Amino acid sequence: MKIQFLSFPGCPHARPSLERLRAVMRELELSYPIEEVEITASQVQAELRGWGSPTVLVDGRDVAGVAEPTGEATCRLYPTGDGLTRS
Repeated sequence: MKIQFLSFPGCPHARPSLERLRAVMRELELSYPIEEVEITASQVQAELRGWGSPTVLVDGRDVAGVAEPTGEATCRLYPTGDGLTRS
């Protein structure tokens, strides 16, 4: 299983969402590595640049069910009350 956490510097939800992802993985006893990807870095693959921050991809699929990236590196909010990724 490939888990990628996509974000960019300055996104206020990135760190709390990454912490939530790690907590959920511990709770589920999943030990897969999380690849942290800074989507604004020059060496990042073009197909990863268009996702909002934060985004969690598992085997290339968005955990929130979005089929394709928006094409813009913007802050992403989730409908969870606090705007963070779901647990």
